[in-house]
Amino acid sequence: MKTYVWLFISAGLILSSCQKFEDEYVYETETVDNWSAVADTASDALIAAFWNEEGYFNYGSDNSDVGFQYWPNAHAMDVVIDAYERTGDHKYLAYFDPWYEGVFVKNGNTYLNPFYDDMQWNALTMLRMYETTDQEKYLNTVLFLWEDIIAGWEESFADGGISWVKNQPYSKNACSNGPASLLATRLYQLTREQVYLDWAIKIYEWQKNTLYNRSSGAVYDNINGNTGQINTVALTYNQGTFLGTAVNLYVITGESLYLNDAQKIANFTVSKCIDGATNLLRNEGLGDNALFKGIFVRYFLYLLDVQDLDQAYRNKFENFLTHNATELWLKGRNMQGNLFGPAWDQIALGNVQLTAQASACMTIEAKARFIKK
Repeated sequence: MKTYVWLFISAGLILSSCQKFEDEYVYETETVDNWSAVADTASDALIAAFWNEEGYFNYGSDNSDVGFQYWPNAHAMDVVIDAYERTGDHKYLAYFDPWYEGVFVKNGNTYLNPFYDDMQWNALTMLRMYETTDQEKYLNTVLFLWEDIIAGWEESFADGGISWVKNQPYSKNACSNGPASLLATRLYQLTREQVYLDWAIKIYEWQKNTLYNRSSGAVYDNINGNTGQINTVALTYNQGTFLGTAVNLYVITGESLYLNDAQKIANFTVSKCIDGATNLLRNEGLGDNALFKGIFVRYFLYLLDVQDLDQAYRNKFENFLTHNATELWLKGRNMQGNLFGPAWDQIALGNVQLTAQASACMTIEAKARFIKK
Protein backbone atom coordinates (compact mmCIF):
# COMPACT_ATOMS: atom_id res chain seq x y z
CA MET A 1 0.00 0.00 0.00
CA LYS A 2 1.36 3.40 -0.95
CA THR A 3 1.46 6.22 1.53
CA TYR A 4 1.60 9.67 0.03
CA VAL A 5 2.83 12.82 1.65
CA TRP A 6 1.58 16.03 0.12
CA LEU A 7 3.89 18.94 0.73
CA PHE A 8 2.66 22.40 -0.06
CA ILE A 9 5.19 25.19 -0.01
CA SER A 10 4.23 28.72 -0.70
CA ALA A 11 6.74 31.08 0.76
CA GLY A 12 7.80 34.59 0.02
CA LEU A 13 11.16 35.76 1.20
CA ILE A 14 12.75 39.12 0.67
CA LEU A 15 16.13 38.61 -0.97
CA SER A 16 19.01 40.99 -1.01
CA SER A 17 17.94 41.97 -4.53
CA CYS A 18 14.44 42.87 -3.22
CA GLN A 19 12.90 39.98 -5.15
CA LYS A 20 10.67 37.27 -3.74
CA PHE A 21 10.68 33.57 -4.34
CA GLU A 22 7.76 31.22 -4.40
CA ASP A 23 7.76 27.46 -4.62
CA GLU A 24 4.34 26.19 -5.54
CA TYR A 25 5.42 22.69 -6.51
CA VAL A 26 3.17 19.99 -5.06
CA TYR A 27 5.15 16.91 -4.05
CA GLU A 28 3.53 13.50 -4.35
CA THR A 29 6.11 11.34 -2.66
CA GLU A 30 6.05 7.88 -1.17
CA THR A 31 7.63 7.70 2.23
CA VAL A 32 10.79 5.74 3.05
CA ASP A 33 10.81 4.32 6.55
CA ASN A 34 14.50 3.66 7.17
CA TRP A 35 16.99 5.88 5.37
CA SER A 36 19.96 4.38 7.17
CA ALA A 37 19.09 0.94 5.79
CA VAL A 38 18.62 2.44 2.33
CA ALA A 39 22.03 4.11 2.56
CA ASP A 40 23.62 0.82 3.66
CA THR A 41 22.15 -0.89 0.61
CA ALA A 42 23.18 1.79 -1.89
CA SER A 43 26.72 2.31 -0.59
CA ASP A 44 27.37 -1.40 -0.22
CA ALA A 45 26.22 -1.83 -3.83
CA LEU A 46 28.79 0.73 -4.97
CA ILE A 47 31.54 -1.28 -3.31
CA ALA A 48 30.25 -4.61 -4.58
CA ALA A 49 29.91 -3.47 -8.18
CA PHE A 50 32.95 -1.22 -8.59
CA TRP A 51 35.73 -2.04 -6.10
CA ASN A 52 38.89 -3.46 -7.62
CA GLU A 53 41.10 -5.49 -5.28
CA GLU A 54 44.10 -3.58 -6.61
CA GLY A 55 42.87 -0.63 -4.55
CA TYR A 56 40.64 1.60 -6.62
CA PHE A 57 37.13 1.76 -8.06
CA ASN A 58 36.49 0.49 -11.57
CA TYR A 59 34.83 2.88 -13.98
CA GLY A 60 32.04 0.48 -14.99
CA SER A 61 29.83 -1.92 -13.05
CA ASP A 62 30.88 -4.66 -15.50
CA ASN A 63 34.32 -4.67 -13.78
CA SER A 64 35.81 -2.55 -16.55
CA ASP A 65 38.45 -0.07 -15.48
CA VAL A 66 38.70 1.41 -18.97
CA GLY A 67 38.43 5.15 -18.56
CA PHE A 68 39.92 5.17 -15.05
CA GLN A 69 39.97 8.69 -13.76
CA TYR A 70 41.43 10.08 -10.59
CA TRP A 71 38.56 12.35 -9.59
CA PRO A 72 35.59 9.91 -9.72
CA ASN A 73 37.59 7.66 -7.41
CA ALA A 74 37.70 10.45 -4.84
CA HIS A 75 33.91 10.74 -4.85
CA ALA A 76 33.44 6.98 -4.63
CA MET A 77 35.77 6.96 -1.63
CA ASP A 78 33.78 9.84 -0.14
CA VAL A 79 30.74 7.57 -0.18
CA VAL A 80 32.70 4.95 1.78
CA ILE A 81 33.73 7.65 4.28
CA ASP A 82 30.10 8.75 4.53
CA ALA A 83 29.04 5.20 5.33
CA TYR A 84 31.78 4.80 7.93
CA GLU A 85 30.99 8.10 9.66
CA ARG A 86 27.28 7.26 9.69
CA THR A 87 27.60 3.69 10.95
CA GLY A 88 31.00 3.34 12.61
CA ASP A 89 31.26 -0.04 10.90
CA HIS A 90 34.92 -0.97 10.45
CA LYS A 91 34.19 -2.86 7.25
CA TYR A 92 34.23 0.56 5.56
CA LEU A 93 37.41 1.65 7.31
CA ALA A 94 39.17 -1.34 5.76
CA TYR A 95 39.04 0.37 2.35
CA PHE A 96 40.93 3.51 3.42
CA ASP A 97 44.54 2.35 3.13
CA PRO A 98 44.06 0.11 0.08
CA TRP A 99 42.41 2.99 -1.78
CA TYR A 100 45.08 5.48 -0.71
CA GLU A 101 47.78 3.19 -2.05
CA GLY A 102 45.84 1.89 -5.06
CA VAL A 103 44.99 5.23 -6.66
CA PHE A 104 48.64 6.26 -6.35
CA VAL A 105 49.69 3.27 -8.44
CA LYS A 106 46.80 3.49 -10.90
CA ASN A 107 47.47 7.22 -11.39
CA GLY A 108 51.03 6.46 -12.55
CA ASN A 109 52.76 6.21 -9.16
CA THR A 110 51.94 9.78 -8.26
CA TYR A 111 49.20 11.80 -6.62
CA LEU A 112 49.86 14.71 -8.98
CA ASN A 113 47.70 15.26 -12.03
CA PRO A 114 47.61 17.70 -14.97
CA PHE A 115 44.09 18.74 -13.94
CA TYR A 116 43.97 20.95 -10.88
CA ASP A 117 40.39 20.00 -10.05
CA ASP A 118 41.26 16.28 -9.96
CA MET A 119 43.91 16.96 -7.32
CA GLN A 120 41.54 19.19 -5.37
CA TRP A 121 38.95 16.43 -5.11
CA ASN A 122 41.47 13.86 -3.96
CA ALA A 123 42.86 16.31 -1.42
CA LEU A 124 39.35 16.92 -0.05
CA THR A 125 38.79 13.18 0.27
CA MET A 126 42.14 12.55 1.95
CA LEU A 127 41.46 15.41 4.35
CA ARG A 128 38.29 13.61 5.43
CA MET A 129 40.30 10.39 5.79
CA TYR A 130 42.74 12.20 8.07
CA GLU A 131 39.96 13.72 10.18
CA THR A 132 38.41 10.27 10.54
CA THR A 133 41.58 8.32 11.38
CA ASP A 134 44.25 10.85 12.51
CA GLN A 135 46.75 9.13 10.21
CA GLU A 136 49.34 11.77 9.32
CA LYS A 137 50.10 10.31 5.89
CA TYR A 138 46.70 11.42 4.64
CA LEU A 139 47.21 15.00 5.83
CA ASN A 140 50.78 15.09 4.50
CA THR A 141 49.47 14.16 1.05
CA VAL A 142 46.80 16.85 1.27
CA LEU A 143 49.44 19.48 2.04
CA PHE A 144 51.66 18.16 -0.75
CA LEU A 145 48.76 18.47 -3.21
CA TRP A 146 47.82 21.90 -1.87
CA GLU A 147 51.22 23.32 -2.79
CA ASP A 148 50.83 22.09 -6.36
CA ILE A 149 47.24 23.30 -6.55
CA ILE A 150 47.96 26.82 -5.38
CA ALA A 151 50.76 27.09 -7.95
CA GLY A 152 47.94 27.08 -10.51
CA TRP A 153 46.88 30.59 -9.48
CA GLU A 154 48.12 33.16 -11.97
CA GLU A 155 47.03 36.66 -12.91
CA SER A 156 48.14 37.11 -16.50
CA PHE A 157 44.77 35.80 -17.72
CA ALA A 158 41.39 36.93 -16.34
CA ASP A 159 43.12 38.80 -13.50
CA GLY A 160 43.52 35.68 -11.40
CA GLY A 161 41.97 32.35 -10.70
CA ILE A 162 43.35 28.81 -10.74
CA SER A 163 43.75 27.32 -14.18
CA TRP A 164 41.84 24.20 -15.13
CA VAL A 165 44.77 22.37 -16.76
CA LYS A 166 48.45 22.96 -16.17
CA ASN A 167 49.24 23.55 -19.85
CA GLN A 168 46.30 25.93 -20.36
CA PRO A 169 46.87 28.89 -18.01
CA TYR A 170 44.25 30.93 -19.87
CA SER A 171 41.44 28.47 -19.07
CA LYS A 172 39.87 29.49 -15.75
CA ASN A 173 37.00 27.25 -14.71
CA ALA A 174 34.56 27.10 -11.84
CA CYS A 175 35.51 23.44 -11.42
CA SER A 176 39.12 24.37 -10.58
CA ASN A 177 38.32 27.32 -8.31
CA GLY A 178 35.25 26.21 -6.34
CA PRO A 179 36.89 23.06 -4.90
CA ALA A 180 40.14 24.98 -4.30
CA SER A 181 38.49 27.64 -2.14
CA LEU A 182 36.47 24.90 -0.45
CA LEU A 183 39.69 23.00 0.34
CA ALA A 184 41.24 26.19 1.71
CA THR A 185 38.32 26.72 4.10
CA ARG A 186 38.59 23.13 5.27
CA LEU A 187 42.34 23.46 5.87
CA TYR A 188 41.72 26.65 7.84
CA GLN A 189 39.06 24.94 9.95
CA LEU A 190 41.56 22.17 10.70
CA THR A 191 44.73 24.20 11.32
CA ARG A 192 43.51 27.76 12.05
CA GLU A 193 46.39 29.02 9.93
CA GLN A 194 45.45 32.39 8.44
CA VAL A 195 47.10 31.69 5.10
CA TYR A 196 44.39 29.17 4.22
CA LEU A 197 41.56 31.56 5.05
CA ASP A 198 43.28 34.28 3.01
CA TRP A 199 43.45 31.95 0.03
CA ALA A 200 39.85 30.83 0.49
CA ILE A 201 38.56 34.39 0.41
CA LYS A 202 40.86 35.40 -2.44
CA ILE A 203 39.72 32.55 -4.68
CA TYR A 204 36.08 32.95 -3.65
CA GLU A 205 36.10 36.68 -4.41
CA TRP A 206 37.72 36.11 -7.80
CA GLN A 207 35.07 33.54 -8.70
CA LYS A 208 32.28 35.77 -7.38
CA ASN A 209 33.51 38.70 -9.47
CA THR A 210 34.18 36.64 -12.60
CA LEU A 211 31.93 33.57 -12.77
CA TYR A 212 28.89 34.42 -10.67
CA ASN A 213 25.59 36.15 -11.37
CA ARG A 214 24.92 38.12 -8.20
CA SER A 215 21.34 38.73 -9.18
CA SER A 216 20.22 35.18 -9.96
CA GLY A 217 22.63 32.97 -7.99
CA ALA A 218 23.92 31.20 -11.12
CA VAL A 219 27.55 30.03 -11.12
CA TYR A 220 29.02 30.20 -14.62
CA ASP A 221 31.26 27.44 -15.93
CA ASN A 222 34.42 29.14 -17.20
CA ILE A 223 36.14 32.13 -18.73
CA ASN A 224 38.59 32.00 -21.61
CA GLY A 225 41.41 34.27 -20.50
CA ASN A 226 42.53 34.82 -24.09
CA THR A 227 39.21 36.17 -25.30
CA GLY A 228 37.39 37.14 -22.11
CA GLN A 229 34.44 35.04 -23.24
CA ILE A 230 32.41 33.51 -20.39
CA ASN A 231 30.53 30.25 -20.75
CA THR A 232 27.36 30.99 -18.79
CA VAL A 233 26.08 27.43 -18.45
CA ALA A 234 25.18 26.68 -14.81
CA LEU A 235 25.97 23.11 -13.70
CA THR A 236 25.03 21.57 -10.37
CA TYR A 237 28.70 20.67 -9.73
CA ASN A 238 29.77 24.31 -9.81
CA GLN A 239 26.74 25.48 -7.88
CA GLY A 240 27.62 22.99 -5.16
CA THR A 241 31.27 23.87 -4.63
CA PHE A 242 30.63 27.62 -4.60
CA LEU A 243 27.75 26.99 -2.20
CA GLY A 244 29.92 24.88 0.10
CA THR A 245 32.60 27.57 0.24
CA ALA A 246 30.03 30.26 1.02
CA VAL A 247 28.65 28.20 3.89
CA ASN A 248 32.10 27.51 5.32
CA LEU A 249 33.08 31.17 5.08
CA TYR A 250 29.89 32.10 6.90
CA VAL A 251 30.62 29.57 9.65
CA ILE A 252 34.21 30.84 9.95
CA THR A 253 33.58 34.59 9.80
CA GLY A 254 29.96 35.04 10.83
CA GLU A 255 29.56 37.53 7.97
CA SER A 256 25.98 37.46 6.69
CA LEU A 257 26.93 38.20 3.09
CA TYR A 258 28.25 34.64 2.78
CA LEU A 259 24.99 33.17 4.07
CA ASN A 260 23.06 35.39 1.66
CA ASP A 261 25.23 34.09 -1.18
CA ALA A 262 24.68 30.50 -0.09
CA GLN A 263 20.91 30.86 0.08
CA LYS A 264 20.78 32.47 -3.34
CA ILE A 265 23.06 29.87 -4.94
CA ALA A 266 21.02 27.02 -3.49
CA ASN A 267 17.70 28.58 -4.44
CA PHE A 268 18.82 29.06 -8.05
CA THR A 269 19.92 25.43 -8.22
CA VAL A 270 16.72 23.90 -6.87
CA SER A 271 14.62 26.25 -9.01
CA LYS A 272 16.50 26.28 -12.32
CA CYS A 273 18.81 23.24 -12.52
CA ILE A 274 15.86 20.88 -12.47
CA ASP A 275 13.37 19.04 -14.60
CA GLY A 276 10.38 21.30 -14.17
CA ALA A 277 7.91 18.45 -14.59
CA THR A 278 9.30 16.40 -11.70
CA ASN A 279 11.20 18.93 -9.56
CA LEU A 280 14.19 16.59 -9.63
CA LEU A 281 17.73 17.72 -10.30
CA ARG A 282 18.01 17.34 -14.05
CA ASN A 283 19.86 14.62 -15.90
CA GLU A 284 23.16 16.28 -16.89
CA GLY A 285 24.45 13.30 -18.85
CA LEU A 286 26.86 10.39 -18.59
CA GLY A 287 30.57 10.31 -17.80
CA ASP A 288 31.89 13.13 -15.63
CA ASN A 289 28.54 14.90 -15.83
CA ALA A 290 26.79 12.07 -14.00
CA LEU A 291 28.68 13.05 -10.84
CA PHE A 292 27.52 16.64 -10.77
CA LYS A 293 24.22 16.30 -8.89
CA GLY A 294 25.67 14.32 -6.00
CA ILE A 295 28.37 16.96 -5.53
CA PHE A 296 25.71 19.63 -5.26
CA VAL A 297 23.75 17.61 -2.70
CA ARG A 298 26.85 17.04 -0.55
CA TYR A 299 27.35 20.78 -0.10
CA PHE A 300 23.63 21.53 -0.08
CA LEU A 301 23.64 19.54 3.17
CA TYR A 302 26.21 21.98 4.55
CA LEU A 303 23.62 24.72 4.19
CA LEU A 304 20.88 22.68 5.84
CA ASP A 305 23.15 22.32 8.87
CA VAL A 306 23.30 26.10 9.35
CA GLN A 307 21.00 27.10 12.19
CA ASP A 308 20.61 30.65 10.84
CA LEU A 309 19.19 29.46 7.52
CA ASP A 310 16.02 31.42 6.78
CA GLN A 311 12.98 29.31 7.68
CA ALA A 312 11.26 29.79 4.34
CA TYR A 313 14.37 28.57 2.57
CA ARG A 314 14.73 25.72 5.05
CA ASN A 315 11.22 24.44 4.36
CA LYS A 316 11.77 24.56 0.63
CA PHE A 317 15.23 23.01 0.71
CA GLU A 318 14.43 20.19 3.13
CA ASN A 319 11.40 19.16 1.08
CA PHE A 320 13.49 19.29 -2.09
CA LEU A 321 16.14 16.98 -0.60
CA THR A 322 13.52 14.50 0.61
CA HIS A 323 11.74 14.49 -2.72
CA ASN A 324 14.90 13.93 -4.76
CA ALA A 325 16.29 11.19 -2.53
CA THR A 326 12.94 9.39 -2.35
CA GLU A 327 12.28 9.46 -6.08
CA LEU A 328 15.85 8.35 -6.73
CA TRP A 329 15.47 5.33 -4.44
CA LEU A 330 11.97 4.31 -5.53
CA LYS A 331 12.11 5.09 -9.25
CA GLY A 332 15.77 5.21 -10.27
CA ARG A 333 17.08 1.99 -8.73
CA ASN A 334 17.81 -1.17 -10.66
CA MET A 335 16.76 -3.66 -7.99
CA GLN A 336 18.94 -6.45 -9.38
CA GLY A 337 22.10 -4.73 -8.22
CA ASN A 338 20.84 -1.60 -6.45
CA LEU A 339 22.52 0.48 -9.15
CA PHE A 340 21.60 3.93 -10.44
CA GLY A 341 21.91 5.89 -13.67
CA PRO A 342 22.08 9.64 -14.35
CA ALA A 343 18.28 10.14 -14.46
CA TRP A 344 16.88 9.81 -10.97
CA ASP A 345 13.36 8.85 -12.04
CA GLN A 346 14.41 6.17 -14.53
CA ILE A 347 15.67 2.66 -13.79
CA ALA A 348 19.32 2.18 -14.69
CA LEU A 349 19.79 -0.31 -17.51
CA GLY A 350 22.91 -2.18 -18.61
CA ASN A 351 26.40 -1.20 -17.50
CA VAL A 352 26.32 1.57 -14.88
CA GLN A 353 29.13 4.10 -14.59
CA LEU A 354 30.90 4.80 -11.31
CA THR A 355 30.08 8.49 -11.67
CA ALA A 356 26.31 7.91 -11.72
CA GLN A 357 26.43 5.41 -8.85
CA ALA A 358 28.58 7.66 -6.67
CA SER A 359 26.30 10.64 -7.33
CA ALA A 360 23.21 8.67 -6.30
CA CYS A 361 24.92 7.26 -3.21
CA MET A 362 26.09 10.71 -2.10
CA THR A 363 22.49 11.88 -2.26
CA ILE A 364 21.11 8.93 -0.32
CA GLU A 365 23.89 9.19 2.28
CA ALA A 366 23.13 12.91 2.62
CA LYS A 367 19.47 12.17 3.29
CA ALA A 368 20.34 9.45 5.83
CA ARG A 369 22.79 11.74 7.63
CA PHE A 370 20.28 14.57 7.65
CA ILE A 371 17.63 12.34 9.24
CA LYS A 372 20.15 11.11 11.81
CA LYS A 373 21.07 14.65 12.79
